[in-house]
Amino acid sequence: MARSERLLDLLQVLRRYRQPVTGRVLAEETGVSLRTLYRDIASLQSQGAVIEGEPGIGYVLRPGFMLPPMMFSREEIEALVLGSRWVARSGDKGLADAATDALAKIAAVLPQDLRDDLDASVLLVGSRPRPVEVVDLSVLRDAIRRERKLHLLYTDNDGRQTERVVWPFALGFFDQVRVVIAWCEMREDFRHFRTDRMTAVQVSEVRYARRRSALLKEWRIREIDSRKTADRN
Repeated sequence: MARSERLLDLLQVLRRYRQPVTGRVLAEETGVSLRTLYRDIASLQSQGAVIEGEPGIGYVLRPGFMLPPMMFSREEIEALVLGSRWVARSGDKGLADAATDALAKIAAVLPQDLRDDLDASVLLVGSRPRPVEVVDLSVLRDAIRRERKLHLLYTDNDGRQTERVVWPFALGFFDQVRVVIAWCEMREDFRHFRTDRMTAVQVSEVRYARRRSALLKEWRIREIDSRKTADRN
């Protein structure tokens, strides 16, 4: 077992105990010698874990310690690499740059063995053409975060151009298109708007009437009910 995985296991064991537990018990549960256990505790303490105690008395992990990035397992590293590569290839420029930067930050704090795994990851994302869009998706994402109304100039399936005022609350990324999920004031219902059909976008400083989380929850319930109805038919 790699040292990083061993330290992660020790942290998980410590989390199970609210009272001090002896080093011998910890060594038995993690499958290491008592000497190795003491070294591992010292390593975790140097990385910021508040582990109180001493040999012969016992150890306890104080609440509030979050696992640092170097404690990712190998499968978690693969998931992060795959996800970051997908966003870097499929997201808008702002998200793509952020994914690349985030992966670089993670790599900088990983121990050498896991850093090698990250660099040598064989999980690849296939190439595909990016949607051709006029609008800046970072503007849409900002409107969603701030719960602001959007004024859209939008081309529908039949090629008709309409003006809409919508309440955006989610942005879906698919293989070929990106879709804003919103409440449409004109239709008085939920609607999906492809970003490649938006010819103009203006963000209003007017906050829409409902919270983003409530809209998302209601939309999800509608989607589930719709799928159940389709399955029955």
